[in-house]
Amino acid sequence: MYGRRSQVKAALVVNEVTANLDANYEKVLSCIDECAQNGAQLIVFGEAAITGLINNDEPTHDFPLASPVPGPITDTLCKKATELNVHIATGILEKDGSKLYDSAILISPAENVVLKYRRMSPGWHGGRADPKVYCEGTEVSKCYTPLGSFAFLICGDLFDEHIRAEVCKLHPDWLLHLMARSLEDGSFDQAQWDKEKLEYVEQVKTCGITTLMVNYLASAELEDKNFGGAMVVLPSGQILSELPIGKEGILYVDL
Repeated sequence: MYGRRSQVKAALVVNEVTANLDANYEKVLSCIDECAQNGAQLIVFGEAAITGLINNDEPTHDFPLASPVPGPITDTLCKKATELNVHIATGILEKDGSKLYDSAILISPAENVVLKYRRMSPGWHGGRADPKVYCEGTEVSKCYTPLGSFAFLICGDLFDEHIRAEVCKLHPDWLLHLMARSLEDGSFDQAQWDKEKLEYVEQVKTCGITTLMVNYLASAELEDKNFGGAMVVLPSGQILSELPIGKEGILYVDL
């Protein structure tokens, strides 16, 4: 069993997601290189960080966006983690046979994918999406690594008291909360987010776990208008550090 390290340098990456999936993937890989060069041990991306959460509830459109886990994309990320001796966390649209999931994975440099979480709240798809295709996970779990123990939540999971209760029972050292979030008017209004983020802080306080939150930035060509931003929230609700919304960037934090 691993214990928690006395200090972890984390990098929370807000990458711009475009309609060019290959370019998005290359950008993710280059960001990993940059973070490792700057001494990060843990690199965290947002929900669906390579494709964006651009599914439209039509399987013919959405299946090509998704990847198996394990699969070619995760294989490359695992090799990158081993090469650079870093842990990598990212959201990924996952396909498993005839089913789709909004998932998150944590990759260890020594053990490949050590944690896979499937979003449990249904907000990632429309209410009329085929439930035999668009599926949710059924449990929260945690893993142990040389950096400490981890659990995931994805976007709306944080606001479900039953899901939060499951996380609390696990008592992980770190909670990774990946988002694909936009403001109601589609703007990148920092003042509005400064009001809304307090709701997120309150949920973290109920969990009592240091939480790393990352949202990807949508390019102008995408319809989802996700505004980016990242922050680390302590169990007390104090925001340890944050990255402003509306721009790409990497937030480095010593935990």
